[in-house]
Amino acid sequence: MADLGPTEEEPHTVHKLAYFTALILTFLTACSQAPKNPMPTLTMQQTQWLGERIFANECNLKIPCLTSWNAGEDFPSLGIGHFIWYRADQQDSFVESFPALLSFYRSEGVPLPRWLEELPGQHSPWQNRAEFLADQQGERLQSLRSFLNDTRDTQVKFIMRRMQSSLPSLLANAEKPELIQSLFYEIAATDPPLGMYALIDYVNFKGEGTALSERYQGQGWGLLQVLETLSNTRDQSPLMTQFAAAARAVLARRVANSPSERAEQRWLEGWNNRTHTYESLP
Repeated sequence: MADLGPTEEEPHTVHKLAYFTALILTFLTACSQAPKNPMPTLTMQQTQWLGERIFANECNLKIPCLTSWNAGEDFPSLGIGHFIWYRADQQDSFVESFPALLSFYRSEGVPLPRWLEELPGQHSPWQNRAEFLADQQGERLQSLRSFLNDTRDTQVKFIMRRMQSSLPSLLANAEKPELIQSLFYEIAATDPPLGMYALIDYVNFKGEGTALSERYQGQGWGLLQVLETLSNTRDQSPLMTQFAAAARAVLARRVANSPSERAEQRWLEGWNNRTHTYESLP
């Protein structure tokens, strides 16, 4: 049969083939650029549970505990996450977090108590623990407790934001960033909301582990150190059981390295009990 040359339908067929080829390439490009390990989205009920769990960990659900100053510490701890607040010009080894919470309230359009809004700078007005305790029933601390209790949902949002934004810093300070990133996302996706709770609570509890000031004898105790410990000891047992065990190992090392005058051994049992809540949902 003689070759009659291209038919009228061939250009249209070629056009369709080019179109679908371009469509497939666009899809593949989009997939390659999308996050490979997106964080799980928690329901409102899961988020509320997470907030209650953190409040229970820090304060045993006691409203007076929302404004605390622990014996042996040189700063107050405020809110459901016991956010640290330093006075003006204070230098300490722990990362301050309450001013960042105040900024978050403002960004969310949440009005602060008047005295707090009018405070010069964002510094704690109490110069020592005795002064703070004497003011417990004063107008400032009463209004602050009420405000912190009424805005627990905003504090949960702040804590979650802090954990999720910690990953770049963790990776920048990790010896094996790809391994740490993979482990971070794997934990986050484990038994929602359990894995997210463990990451969020530990960051709020002991920090990211990237601040050089948060070191005893050159060793940190934050989430980065827990993930690195877990990456070196991982076996076939349940992931969250191993995460909790790695946290306890890091906390035991912190206590062993801590200055004797801080007497941190007294806190270790409570810290260990807290990490046990990371192992399974109630």
